[in-house]
Amino acid sequence: MNAVDRLVAHEEIRQLASRYALALDSRDLDTLVGLFVADVRVGRDERGRDALRASFEASLRGIGISILNVGTHVIDVVDDAHATGHVYCKGEIQDGDRWIHQAILYRDTYERRGDHWYFVRRIHELWYGAEVGVNPLSLPPANWPEHHDGRGTLPECWKTWNEFNGR
Repeated sequence: MNAVDRLVAHEEIRQLASRYALALDSRDLDTLVGLFVADVRVGRDERGRDALRASFEASLRGIGISILNVGTHVIDVVDDAHATGHVYCKGEIQDGDRWIHQAILYRDTYERRGDHWYFVRRIHELWYGAEVGVNPLSLPPANWPEHHDGRGTLPECWKTWNEFNGR
């Protein structure tokens, strides 16, 4: 790969991780599964985006709000169609009445198919998950910019979030 193609690959792959976080947090499952190769392996015995969508839906039904903040992203381009990466992510997750912080490492495998890069595999590893002292969802509305603290308008302002939650 020439230098420009390598830079473009890095940026497109970086966008995969960011789009994953936004799609997951907004519960936009169509976008989320579209970030993966069409024949993605799901578990031991299943393949395809339909199986991946069912897997995401089942796991996301078990939590409330999530906020994924992508940080360090190291990408190793193998050739013009293959790459690997390590993505650091700070997550905040609603677990019933509890509010959890997580430090996550994603170990990724990427592949270029046609004109686009996709996830082939995404392994989620955890440094820790810890309950936070104050659940921000129990706060009164912030009515930003009136107050700096309190409950905001996300994620309910996303149409996909509301559809996922039957609203």
